[in-house]
Amino acid sequence: MPNVSMTVNGKAVSAEVEPRTLLVQFLREKLSLTGTHVGCDTSQCGACVVHVDGKSVKACTTLALQHEGADVTTIEGLAQNGELHPMQAAFKEHHGLQCGFCTPGMVMSAIDLVNTHPNPDEQTIREGLEGNICRCTGYQNIVKAVKAASDNMGG
Repeated sequence: MPNVSMTVNGKAVSAEVEPRTLLVQFLREKLSLTGTHVGCDTSQCGACVVHVDGKSVKACTTLALQHEGADVTTIEGLAQNGELHPMQAAFKEHHGLQCGFCTPGMVMSAIDLVNTHPNPDEQTIREGLEGNICRCTGYQNIVKAVKAASDNMGG
């Protein structure tokens, strides 16, 4: 079996994987980083979004071996020194979550959205999160959270 090496949440990792191992499986099964969720296995729900080299990637649609040498950040890697990332804090403050299943992927997608579109308006936020499905919230508080976080992220 081939070996894959990458940096995940600032830590160098390496493991043997079957060639067909998805990035989400590698993170969850080999590294025990279960914050990255598997919702649909078809890239429709966005629960599996992580950052690869700073960009959002749906980890259920890409192979671990494709990310040899990459820098991967999962929801577990966002908080620094016990402080939530501004997006995580905004989701908490503005009640942008209910059951929490979509939240990790939603937060990761929202960070990428704000990084590429500083100070987004409501329409931009809604369009930017179209690839993430939430079955609980109705999205209004998620949009509020992303807007608030964009202000704290320098947007």
